[in-house]
Parts: sequence; C-alpha cells; structure tokens
Amino acid sequence: MTELHLWLRHEARTTERRTPVVPSDARRLVENGVTLTVEESPQRIFPIEEYEAVGARVAPAGSWVSAPRDAVILGLKELPDKPAELTHRHIFFGHAYKGQPGASDLLRRFGAGGGALLDLEYLVDDDGRRLAAFGFWAGYLGAALAVLQHRGRLVAPLTPTSKEELDKTLQPAPGDAEFSALVIGALGRSGRGARVAFSAAGVEPTCWDLAETQNLDRPALLAHDVLVNCVLATTPVPPFLRAEDLDDPARLLRTVSDVTCDVGSPLNVLPVYDRTTEWDDPVRQLRERPPLDLIAIDNLPSLLPRESSTDFSAALLPQLLDFGTGGAWGRCLDLFRTKCRELGIDITAVEGELGHV
Repeated sequence: MTELHLWLRHEARTTERRTPVVPSDARRLVENGVTLTVEESPQRIFPIEEYEAVGARVAPAGSWVSAPRDAVILGLKELPDKPAELTHRHIFFGHAYKGQPGASDLLRRFGAGGGALLDLEYLVDDDGRRLAAFGFWAGYLGAALAVLQHRGRLVAPLTPTSKEELDKTLQPAPGDAEFSALVIGALGRSGRGARVAFSAAGVEPTCWDLAETQNLDRPALLAHDVLVNCVLATTPVPPFLRAEDLDDPARLLRTVSDVTCDVGSPLNVLPVYDRTTEWDDPVRQLRERPPLDLIAIDNLPSLLPRESSTDFSAALLPQLLDFGTGGAWGRCLDLFRTKCRELGIDITAVEGELGHV
C-alpha cells in the first residue's frame, strides 16, 4: 500500500451516528502506517477521545474541505451542498449511479474540482459481491420497525438503541394478534437480518427470493399483512407493488417496510411513494381504506449504531489496508469515470491528478 492519509469526516445528517471505522480498527490503521485524521462529531457513537487514544489526529467537524489534496475523505452518507467543487477522493455511499435525484449534480461537483467518488456500494470482489455492507442491520431494523408498527407499539421519534433492548420490545405480548409476513430478497444480507428480527418477534415469515419474483404471485403478496422489501434491483424488473395494487379491495397488506429505499430510481421495485420517511415521523399512510402504512427510512442501521458500525468497520478495514491502484478500488474508480462520461462530465483532471488510486 502506498502512503495513505485517511480523513474520517463528521456526518452532516443529524440522525447519522454510525462510523465506517471504529476506534479498535483505527488503531490497526495507525499501526500499519496510515495517517488517520478524525473529525470531531457531536453524534458519532464513539467519542473522539477513543480515536485520539489510538494515535489518530483530531480535526474540527467539516474541516475536510481544507484537508491536504492527497487526503482520502471517508464517510457514509451524503455530503453537504458546499463546496461546489470537490477536489478530494471521497469514499462514501454516493447513490449517484442509477439516476437518483441529485446524482448528476454530485458527479458534476467532482468533475469541477478534479476529485473522485469511490462509492462503497460498488466496492466489490472479483465476483461482484459487496465487500462491506450494512445490509444485515438494515434488514433487521426494517423488519423490527414493521413488527412494532403493526402491533401498535412503534414510538416516534425513533431513538438509537441496542440489539438487546430492541429484541426485548419485539417479543410478543399477551393479546398480540398473529399476523403473516413476507420478506422479499430473503436470501441476501438484508433478508437474513429481517428473518432474525421476525424470529425475535415470534413470527415465521414467508421468504421469497429470485425464483419467486421472476414470476410474481401478486395476489399472494397482497394476502400478507406485512411486507419487508430487501431487494436492490440492478436491472429493470416489474415492480412488486403498483398503485392499482394499493387500491385492490381484496388487499390484506397493511404494513410495508422498504429497506432498500430506492425512491426516485428507475429501478425502484416499490414505486408507490415519492419520498422517504424520517426518524421524527417514521410512518406514512399510503391508503386509508383499507389502511396501508409505509416505513421507508434510508439510514436504518444508524438506529443500532454501535453494532452496525463495528461489523461494517471490520469488513472495510482490510480494504483500507489494501488501498491502491487495482482490485476493488480500481473498479470503483473505473465505474466513477464511466458514469461521469455517460453524463458528459469532463474528468480530465481526474484522469491526470487521481489516476494513482
């Protein structure tokens, strides 16, 4: 690995308490010669003192904008709207490659500044499998919130907790009616997490994956009380739910939790809503008669920030220790270049300045 200066930024979103690198893994980075700067953050689950204790440098929140040009900026969720020109290499979930709202604007900011996006969603091995993901915890929380909502026990605003405490709230109470649940994408990371949550709630869900969605049994889908979607489509597929399904008088479906939250994308498999829900207001009613509630929170794992950060950091650490020109990081950079060219964005500066990634 060439000498690496990694700059762990504060997350701009106030509900984002996760981190891609936990202090114990920060120690490993420093011990392996990585220069690590960590920004102060009032909401990060791990206090700044724990990073400082393992040899990280400390910087004010948001100071990455003036970081040295060769620093690699590491985060999770969206960047602030400013600066207009992004000059650094950034590692985070950009949500910019499938035509999502604001995607082209973000890529143009990189083009204008000569920076580059190394998108964590596309950090994959030779077979295309994700190398670091929050999927299990997203699925677990998506199903957990659906259970609590369906049983009338979901309390807003949502607050971060631990898996131990959440498991306690999921246990069925006297008087809880039985209900049927369906997990779509049940064999993936998110689907496995959803199944664990349902198990904690005493519910045995129906499990669908690729075989069942290739020839979707729509009446069977609508006959379930609760639906948890864990499918992230990469190619166009017929939607699982349509507006006319919501108006079907035979619909038994009452609660939908969309773990994927691909709203705005042409590949969205649940194109029945136009905006996500938030911690302060986690449920939106899509229909009154018969009722249908939607949960669509796009940073679910932040509700279990310690567990989800620890797992993600453990998976990301070897990739950071192997940061360089080829392999997974090279594929990330190649994809960024391809997507910029498709939008007609001039990336001459990227080719010249950042080709050493």
